[in-house]
Amino acid sequence: MKCPSLCLIILFLSFTACKEAADGAEVSKNNIPSKFTDSLNAVKEKKQVVEKPIFQYHFEYKKIWSKKDSFEGYTHQRLLAAINRVDEKHLKHLDSFLVPHQYDDSLAHYFPFPIQSAILSDINKIIIFSYPTQSFAAYERGHLILTGPTNMGKKLSQTPLGLFFCNWKSKEIRSTVDNDWILKWNFNVSNIGGVGFHQYDLPGYPASHSCMRLWAQQAEFLYYWAEQWKFNDEHQLMAKGTPVIVYGEYPFGKPRPWFLLAEDGKALEISEENLKEIVQEHKAIILAEQQKLDDLISQKAMVSAALSK
Repeated sequence: MKCPSLCLIILFLSFTACKEAADGAEVSKNNIPSKFTDSLNAVKEKKQVVEKPIFQYHFEYKKIWSKKDSFEGYTHQRLLAAINRVDEKHLKHLDSFLVPHQYDDSLAHYFPFPIQSAILSDINKIIIFSYPTQSFAAYERGHLILTGPTNMGKKLSQTPLGLFFCNWKSKEIRSTVDNDWILKWNFNVSNIGGVGFHQYDLPGYPASHSCMRLWAQQAEFLYYWAEQWKFNDEHQLMAKGTPVIVYGEYPFGKPRPWFLLAEDGKALEISEENLKEIVQEHKAIILAEQQKLDDLISQKAMVSAALSK
């Protein structure tokens, strides 16, 4: 790997998957830990489109909050960290940070991706990374399963754009750039390029060596939720894993895009039409690779059923 970066599954924000076939039959739970499955099932049962509230934001400055007894006096620190694209450790070191005028129980309401998407309704699973908003979203059949902050590649080692597929994964590896960098819940998406997503520090701006940094708990969820590539006994690639789209340009050298939220609470919003533009050029390839994976899973299920008789 080149670089060192659910909480909130829509209804699973305590500030603290199953994969379905076309007929709706449950195929696999992907060994997702039980701490995630209840919230995941609750999200998937929520079928109606939820309209996001419009939030207003303002800045708070260090000279104000540093006079308090402790920064710990701030509630909802995890949400504040998400809005400012940092982890909680780095939140406390910001000179200023965005604060919403009200707090909701859903991180999805503060992030730009739509909660449901028609263009993604026939895609089993997909992860989309937005360079300009430094955020990501994971969808299952058009339902937003997970969203949150990411810190992607810095200017001199930018994250490549385009369509990728999850391939190999590791709970913990060392970076090839610096052996001291421990990358947890790593999922590679570009085997040749050495690019993937994983847990690592989020300072609040693109800072990696091309990878997509995530919060630990979100990286862990994706580690279990996303599909790996599949090989046969002769080590031939039979099917690719979960598709990943990386899109957009980050305005290096300019104010961070989410600062615009202080003027317009919908400044970063990604509409269904925007999502269609992002996905459409890749969709034929995504569906073709998805069919290969579905066929392989079905074949294995048939063999397993025959052997169990």
